Amino acid sequence: MYREFTLLSAALLLATIGDGRAQESGTGTIDEIQVTGTRRAVDTGDVSAALTIVSSEEIAAGKLMTDALAAEVGIFVQQTTPGQGAAIIRGLKGSELLHIVDGFRLNNAIFRNAPTQYLALVSPGTADRIEIVRGAPTSLYGSDAAGGVVQVLSRFPAFEVDAADYRRDVFVAYDSAESAKIVRASLDAGNRKLAGLISAEYMDTGDRRVGGGGRIRPSAFTSKGARIALVANPDESQSWLLDYQFARQPGTPRIDELVPGFGQTDPSSSEFLFAPNERQFAHLRYTRDEGLWSANWALDAGWQRIVDDRINRDFQSVLRRHESNRSDLYGVTLSASGVRDYGSWIVGTEVYHDRVASERFEEDTTGGPLRSVQSRFPDGSTVDQAAVFGNLLRRFGERNTLSGGIRFSTIDVELARTSLSPAATVGLNDFSGEIGWINDLSDTVQLLVNIGNGFRAPNVFDLGTLGARPGNRFNIPNTGLTSERVTQFDAGLRFRNDRMRAETVLYRLHYTDRITSVLTGETTPEGRDIVQSRNLETADIWGVEAGLDYQIGENLLFAGVINYTFGEQTEESGATVAGDRIPPLNGQASLRYDVTPELATEALILFAGRQDRLSPRDVRDVRINPEGTAGWSVLNLEASWYPDDRWLITLAIRNLLDRSYRSHGSGIDAPGRSLAASMQFVW
Repeated sequence: MYREFTLLSAALLLATIGDGRAQESGTGTIDEIQVTGTRRAVDTGDVSAALTIVSSEEIAAGKLMTDALAAEVGIFVQQTTPGQGAAIIRGLKGSELLHIVDGFRLNNAIFRNAPTQYLALVSPGTADRIEIVRGAPTSLYGSDAAGGVVQVLSRFPAFEVDAADYRRDVFVAYDSAESAKIVRASLDAGNRKLAGLISAEYMDTGDRRVGGGGRIRPSAFTSKGARIALVANPDESQSWLLDYQFARQPGTPRIDELVPGFGQTDPSSSEFLFAPNERQFAHLRYTRDEGLWSANWALDAGWQRIVDDRINRDFQSVLRRHESNRSDLYGVTLSASGVRDYGSWIVGTEVYHDRVASERFEEDTTGGPLRSVQSRFPDGSTVDQAAVFGNLLRRFGERNTLSGGIRFSTIDVELARTSLSPAATVGLNDFSGEIGWINDLSDTVQLLVNIGNGFRAPNVFDLGTLGARPGNRFNIPNTGLTSERVTQFDAGLRFRNDRMRAETVLYRLHYTDRITSVLTGETTPEGRDIVQSRNLETADIWGVEAGLDYQIGENLLFAGVINYTFGEQTEESGATVAGDRIPPLNGQASLRYDVTPELATEALILFAGRQDRLSPRDVRDVRINPEGTAGWSVLNLEASWYPDDRWLITLAIRNLLDRSYRSHGSGIDAPGRSLAASMQFVW
């Protein structure tokens, strides 16, 4: 296995860098840069993949990182509890999407193929922007990039002067719907050679007030985060980065377990807390421009710890369970890239090692000591991943650009022995890749076509989970799983001139050997349905994504987004049913008016259609009305005032008409009418 990996790595490296011509500087200044779709910095106009880029200003306005993704082109956001959120892209979610931070995987061995809470453990105050690739850039990212890639790119300290300089930033905000108080502060110091950053943030929320005036109890939570980063630039061709990030939610209630759902008269649990959820991330990066073979080299090494501890008690049970679940993920990536007169290229290799620690204890609330019981995951299980990849972007004439790549991945999962199951080893080898084409129909219009083939390898969660799941279920392990496969095709138009930016993308994906949770026909003594993950489903999903920004006049800007997804899946019986957790028609429309250079106002309508095409699993999910999720629309008003270049003051009324609604698949109703205010001071 590793011999194949080594040989392919060497072949890709030699094939790509065999052209020894000196690196060209490119044909012009890059105005809009993205890195996720190509794994190197290029102009967005050279990327055939469908892209969504979210700015730091949009991220800072939300409580969670996922708040900034709502109603963006191609993205739908689900929320099970106020402290968490999950993106759904092209009908896929959880570990069917690859989440990364600064090039390092956020997805780990215990990531679910369902909505997960882990992106909420990346603090909004750390981010410079979010880049989303809608589609399957599988040559660059491998397993989990089946539906797309969501990458958070952190802000790093940088100065353009030789003398010592400083930048200070304070942000405070309040939101009445959840009585949320947010404080963020950062300090940058240094010069062009050496710069450092230190930041901290804290958020405290109360119980959520929903449309119509009721409050959901208990839904309050707190979060805290801190970060320290150091950047050194010995000369113009080299840089070093050392970054440490920390985020923690001490105790976040799981709402769908604590309140009766659809079809329930009683809740599933009397207690359910994520207590705590925590993320630590340490990252070392070294870059060298025009190094060996005139290539740009990057070496990244990182460690990520995700803590997913829980306290739960089934409804009216006297037994309380305390869980400790942890993933320690170590990774190293080495890549070489270059820009030529014909385009750009990158080759690289990466290695990850993930170790899972899991314990569970049970106590009788009427008295008695803690006793050890079987953990949620096999304690001591590991996942090892290694890959080699290559990707080339090449221009043909003045109007055509082709891009493509290939990747070989090898994945070994070692499941530790438990009291209920023997030790097991699962080894998988997978090739993945994609091809993209851009045709410049004119100076303002581009035709985009992409086709990709990717996979999602089963992880420890898929293979070895034992324990309660949402929807009153209880999961048992299955070590016989294989990789899921997905083929995606999309085509679209991208338009850009001085007044308007627009894109429309049509897509279709075919998913085979999809891992799904299947009823075994048995129940636990507490009444939960026993389920097991199996490679049983085939899914076909297609849809359209469209976005428009139009400068109506000098001071008036219109923006709109509309997304539509349709999905079907074939089950073990051969029956064709509606796709699982498919979002409804959704989007937004906004009108921004710049009253003066210092004052701007905006009216925003968010909307979603009715979704009554439900899979059998959706119908059983107590978070989803079996009659279908009702459509909704809300109106938000906002004013932003810039007294000078140091201050930004924002006032907003969200859900002005106090609508009562729920986003499809969410476990809690959305906030009702809310007054929100924020202030940022930079000096």
